[in-house]
Amino acid sequence: MTTLSQPASTPSTESDVERRTRLRTVVAASLLGTTVEWYDFFLYATAASLVFNQLFFPDQTSFVGTMLAFATFAVGFVVRPIGGVVFGHIGDRIGRKKTLALTMFIMGIATALMGVLPTAEQVGVLAPVLLLLLRILQGFALGGEWAGAVLLAVEHSSAHRRGLFGSIPQIGLALGLALGTGVFAALQVIFDDTQFLSYGWRIAFLLSLILVIIGFVVRLKVEETPAFREVHDLQTRSSAPLKDVFRGRVRRSSVLGLLSRWGEGAAFNTWGVFAITYATNNLEFAKVPVLLAVTIAALVMAVLLPFSGLLVDRYGAQKIYIIGIAAYGLAVFPTFGLFGTENLVLFTVALVLVFGIFHALFYGAQGTLYASLYPTEIRYTGLSVVYQFSGIYASGVTPMILTALIAVGGGTPWLACGYLVATSVVSVAATSAIRKQDLYL
Repeated sequence: MTTLSQPASTPSTESDVERRTRLRTVVAASLLGTTVEWYDFFLYATAASLVFNQLFFPDQTSFVGTMLAFATFAVGFVVRPIGGVVFGHIGDRIGRKKTLALTMFIMGIATALMGVLPTAEQVGVLAPVLLLLLRILQGFALGGEWAGAVLLAVEHSSAHRRGLFGSIPQIGLALGLALGTGVFAALQVIFDDTQFLSYGWRIAFLLSLILVIIGFVVRLKVEETPAFREVHDLQTRSSAPLKDVFRGRVRRSSVLGLLSRWGEGAAFNTWGVFAITYATNNLEFAKVPVLLAVTIAALVMAVLLPFSGLLVDRYGAQKIYIIGIAAYGLAVFPTFGLFGTENLVLFTVALVLVFGIFHALFYGAQGTLYASLYPTEIRYTGLSVVYQFSGIYASGVTPMILTALIAVGGGTPWLACGYLVATSVVSVAATSAIRKQDLYL
């Protein structure tokens, strides 16, 4: 296995106009694709706390129904590593472009089918089984999406703009979450409770088809990355990318990357997923204002992510990631303290601060940081392994852990806060342990 220290450069014959056109297409393909895929994935998360616990697990208590809905949510994260390994291998062997088109197609079909699923009242136990199968498909597709989108942007960028381009796919996550919660909020305003539970929620899932078609067309227009083309031309592709991710000096980077993501994954699924359930069940806020609060925070994050990328280009991805994760850890207890005032305005302000601002700081640095851990020929697999395997413990089970800890704590959030602070400490320590000689970009 060879180790390329820099992405391949674009042909010297490329004019400035051609270069700008290529980069605009890259940005559009990366941003639109991740927006659509995260809209699909987190639409399920929103529905899990507001719809699926009632329509697919209706015979359970409120607590058990919510836990079961979150359990199917977590399944998507358990399957994502499998998708990451499969699509990572494909992406490192045949290219980024084709792999990303395939992941988008699978995700779109799975999400649209959720919009026509029969409920437990109609087909009994078959309903949650079908829901689970489609969630598995979602997780499988998303397993190969994030790494490919990051590489599409980073490997097309110049060295002095790598941080900015690496933040572009992250904007898609924030926009996807905002779009998902925003659509759900709008549908609940348009329809009354009976209409929404009957058919209104399905519209949000069926809209995915339109978004997928747009994103699919744009991705077909993008060129393969220069870095992969060089690996392909030199025939230096790895024959076993997954094994190489855990060999030699790269093995240390993989372990540290897996640990460093714990805080980010826990933070996102706390503020973007669990907070919705906590606010509607524990704080007894109305659903629409809570969804709007999450939407506002996600939009703030989307706006600030490019600024995080610019900071990365100036100060380095590792430093910006550490500062952001540390700020999140320090903000956990005060955030839940503001939640406890049961004031919707303060709830929104706290969410915008910790999710919209602090999360943007470290999330914008994450793609560039993890891309730097691997040489080109195993980079797709490496990013997928770090992001998707850590998703099981860092992301997927977080809503369940927090729900259980609050129950154990007699309804108070402080045990849950302690857990979140611990994830921040682990992430800061692991990221700090990454050495300059471990980086390939």
